[in-house]
Amino acid sequence: MPGSSVSFVLYLVAVGAGVSIAFQQILNSNLRIELGSPWWAGFVSYFVGTLAMLAAIIISGGSLLSPSMIARTSWISWTGGIFGAVFIGTAILMVPRLGGATVLALVVVGQMIGSLAFDHFGLLGVAQHAASPTRLLGAAFLVIGVVLIARH
Repeated sequence: MPGSSVSFVLYLVAVGAGVSIAFQQILNSNLRIELGSPWWAGFVSYFVGTLAMLAAIIISGGSLLSPSMIARTSWISWTGGIFGAVFIGTAILMVPRLGGATVLALVVVGQMIGSLAFDHFGLLGVAQHAASPTRLLGAAFLVIGVVLIARH
């Protein structure tokens, strides 16, 4: 089935993104030690990420940001970077204390709880999907996984 092989590849890409987040946490934590500042480490992470996104725009032939593009947005959409900074800052500060696996497991549980709420209530334009008992059980298994990972 062509559809299932495409889905499998997409799943692998998503897993690869997860691995890159774990890698990012470790690198940023190391940079914090090397620079002697969690704030500069976070700034460098965002600056290099900004350059990478700019390169992706240029390589893909994407259009430059225009006033009409900006006019189509809502103010809240512009705040996503703040939440990324919360993640980066938290990871930089917590990885040395708790370890990469524990921090990432806790972050994933937070993401799942938040995502279930956004889905259930259809917040911020997300398609509504009820927090069914099966979905809640899956989240509970994630919490159990965190407990197991954190007990080192």
